Order: sequence, then structure tokens, then C-alpha cells
Amino acid sequence: MACGRLSRWSPSQARPQRGGRNAVPTVIRLHDLTLALDADEARLLPRACDRLGIAERDVAEIRIVRKSLDARDKRKIRLIYAVDVALRNGLQPRGEWTARVTRDGPGEAAWSPPEACPLPFRDRPIVVGAGPAGLFAAIALAHAGCAPLVLERGRQVEERIRDVQSFLDTRTLNPESNVLFGEGGAGTFSDGKLTTRKSDPRIPWILSTLSECGAPKEITYDAKPHVGTDKLRQVVQALRGRIEALGGQFRFSAKVSELLVSDGRVRGVKAGGETIFAEAVILAIGHSARDTYEMLLAKGVALEPRPFQFGLRIEHPQELINRAQYGAMANHPKIPAATYQLVAKPGNGRRAVFSFCMCPGGSVIPAVSEHGLLSVNGMSCWARNSGRANSALVVTVSPSDFDAADALAGARFQRHWERLAFDAAGADYTCPAQWAADFAQGKASARPVAASYPLGVRACDLRTVLPTFVSTSIAGALPEFDRKIRGFAGPEAVLLGPEARASSPVRIVRSPVALESATVSGLFPAGEGAGYAGGIISAALDGLKCAEAVLKKLTVANGP
Repeated sequence: MACGRLSRWSPSQARPQRGGRNAVPTVIRLHDLTLALDADEARLLPRACDRLGIAERDVAEIRIVRKSLDARDKRKIRLIYAVDVALRNGLQPRGEWTARVTRDGPGEAAWSPPEACPLPFRDRPIVVGAGPAGLFAAIALAHAGCAPLVLERGRQVEERIRDVQSFLDTRTLNPESNVLFGEGGAGTFSDGKLTTRKSDPRIPWILSTLSECGAPKEITYDAKPHVGTDKLRQVVQALRGRIEALGGQFRFSAKVSELLVSDGRVRGVKAGGETIFAEAVILAIGHSARDTYEMLLAKGVALEPRPFQFGLRIEHPQELINRAQYGAMANHPKIPAATYQLVAKPGNGRRAVFSFCMCPGGSVIPAVSEHGLLSVNGMSCWARNSGRANSALVVTVSPSDFDAADALAGARFQRHWERLAFDAAGADYTCPAQWAADFAQGKASARPVAASYPLGVRACDLRTVLPTFVSTSIAGALPEFDRKIRGFAGPEAVLLGPEARASSPVRIVRSPVALESATVSGLFPAGEGAGYAGGIISAALDGLKCAEAVLKKLTVANGP
């Protein structure tokens, strides 16, 4: 978002310096510049100059690198910025500011993908799955000139949107094209949150690439970036176009039915009735490809159970959350729909409970890919203006809660409870629901239950579709959450569930350095489905890392 002189800067745009030479200007990063909600962002320039003790004419460019909302004092909510200031005319910082000089220009990514594949290879690499991990693995390989082949079991996003709408209209599920399978992965039908706890030089490049492909520019500097399902669908199409322009190829409705393995090495795959050979396969299958896990196990690929999250989704009027977080300023036009993060510590026989994937201004949707099963998720558009807020409330399930010796026992655990939920509400994808206050007290809901879920809800005792340790933990956490956010467990709060697909119950074991399968050379498990990511950005990041590992592998394999 530009204001005044707030604009993108790059070394190639550097103005001539004294002495007639072109030089990269000195760049200083300033933190904690504050503005009132109603202030024009053009005020950042004089604020920065005051801080530095320089005149505005000494500034070549100024660019926002981070923007956050400070609502700790609800009477005085303000915006906090970090900016990069590029000095002109050979000006150098003085005193304390010498320590604030950044090595990169404002907004410039410190990382970029390899520009050329180091050596030729016999068969182009295959990427299985077109979610965030697969797409970013593919774009990195395409940048390097490797012409990757992307195999996606679902359909391309335009057709996938129609398939999802058909399911919502008719309750007839397409198990290969739904909110979990298809181009863009499960994140395409979500809030499109881009937050991550990871710190990595590849992340600015990921955000910049998403922005170049149509995501709002704000994602590159907002403290809590998100795209929204509506815009993310457009971004996915643009990413595909960019990969194809670089020589990559996509095949949709191309489910990998068999991994070809010989002498402990991957040789290729069978997909769509075709045998395709490859020296390297990146496996970015997503966390719901249970049939693929079964195939991999049968082919000798090392899998292991891993902890995952399981629980319910809670929904409130967005206004209730806004009032709790913003107070009297809740309706200010420059304040976004409020979010929250809640944690209830374990105690009294209960496990820790935490909110997850909070979707302000969104809706609760069916997250299903198999007939006769039911799980839910949250979704919202860029505007986040539905008037409803929802979040998962989850408990961590560990392998000790099921058969830890069986790599796929966690997936069967999920299926068991998803099947109970499907049957409990009429076996037609209607969702079991219960008023939060009734759930906490262990009683049936007498009032009609209502929620944003598009296929309707049916009042049920949600404790019957949850493991006891999950239901008792969530019931015990609700009063604590209600003390933190007044009304959180009040009469307007409704619970739906289960939320069973929050994370993968399986890890595809790989080398921590080479990123290859522990048992099959040339196979690179990636992303959330492999158990190495949790969200769009961390999955995309893992995809990039796996692409780099493939390039390194090909260099060694084809070297002199």
C-alpha cells in the first residue's frame, strides 16, 4: 500500500550519487512508528524523518515492511509500522542509526530459486500434488529449467469450484474433487491464512510470488496476512500459468496409484493408467490422502504415526468477538474483523485445549473426501464480512491414544469418529451441532441450533462423536475461555464437529538433511501430508526445500 513516497525500491532504480556514479542507497529499518487509526499513512514519512533527524528531501524511498494493530488499550487502538528508509545523495546514517542499516533493499527478498538446473537428467522430476507444497516445489524446479510434471488427483481449480458447489447443492460427493482434493489443496477452501512461526529467507519470496500472482499486496507486510478463499482461487490459477510458462506441465485427475520402486530407488509412478519414469519424485499429497498412505506402506516407504489435533469448531456472531477485542471501537471502519488465540492449560485430568485456524467473518464447511464420513473446517473470503466468526477448539491426540505400532492407526482413528458424526446427524452430510453452554454442562440443546454450515445442522450430543478425553477437555476449557472473552461460551456460541482433519496423523519418514525417504532413494516427502508442515506458508516453504534437495540430488547423480 503506497502513500506519499511509500513505494517499491530496487537497486536498479537507484538515483545517481555524487560523483556521477550509480550507487545503492543506504537503507535503514525503523520499527515502532505509530499512527492513529484515522491518520493518513503519508504521515509515516515525516515521522521517519523526525526519528532519523533528517529532512524529507534526504529520503529516496520509504516502504512499509510490517503493519500491525495494537489493541491492548481498547480506548486508544493504533497502528504500528516498521518501514525501510532509503537515503539519497550518498547520505550515511549517524550515531545509533549505523546499527540499523539493512543489507537488502526495502522489500527485496534475500532468497531466489536457482536459475538453472546444474546438470541434465534422464527423466524430468515428478511432483505429486498441487497444493502449496507441490506448487512451490514445481515453481522452483521450473525456475531451474527442470520442466517438472505435476500430477494432481483432483481437478483444476475452475472445475473443482463447480464440483464443490454441486456437492453443496445435491449432497453428492466427488471423492476426487472436493474441498480437500484438487488444485490448490485443502487451503483453497479455507481462510487462506499466511501466518507462520517459522523464520526463513524463502518466506518473503513466497509472499512476493503470491502477491505477483494476484494476492493482495498487503500480504507482504501485514502482521496477520491472509488471502481469503475467493482470491486464493485466482492466485492458484496464476501460479499454474507461471509454472507452465517456465516449462512445467500439469495433469489433473491423475491419481498416483502406484509408486515404482526397484533396488531401494524410486523409478517413477503409475498415474491415470500411464507409467511415468522419473529419477526424483516429490510427494506432496496433503493430509487426507489416506489411500495413498496405504499404497506407500505397501511399497516399503517408511511411515510412522504422529500426534495430530482433533476437536470441534465453535462459531459466534462476529460482533461478539469484535466487542470483546476492540471495545467501544469495534465498529471503526479501519479495524478488521477481530481474531483470537486461546489456550487452556492441562489440569484435573484434562488435556490442553487451544484455538486453531480462527476464521473471522467466515463460515463452517464440510471437509470431506470419503463417502459416509464427516469432518468440518473453517473458510472465509478476503473481505471477512459474513458476520460470523469460527475457530477450531482442538486437543492433541498422540500415538499412545491408539495403536502406536501401526503407522495408519491415526487415520483409522479419524475415520471412526467421522463415521459416527455422519450417522449421528442423518447420514446426509448434515452436521451435528450443540449450543456451547449445553455442551459444557453435559445436557441436550432444547433450543433450535443454527449455524453457518451450508448443509444444515442437527442438534446432537457432541460427546457421542468425540473421544472422551477430547470432549471432557473441551468442556472444561469453555468456562476458562469465557472468562477471557465474555460470551465465548454464552447463549450465542454454537459447537459443530468433529474437526478431524486439522493435521496429518502420519509422517512419511525422511532424512533431516537430504529430505529423502528413509527407505526409498529419490523420493522426497513434502508438506503437510508428509508431516512436515502445518499451513499454507510452512507447506510452501517445505516444497521449496524439497525442490532444492532434488536439484542437489540430480547434481550428484549426474555429475562427472
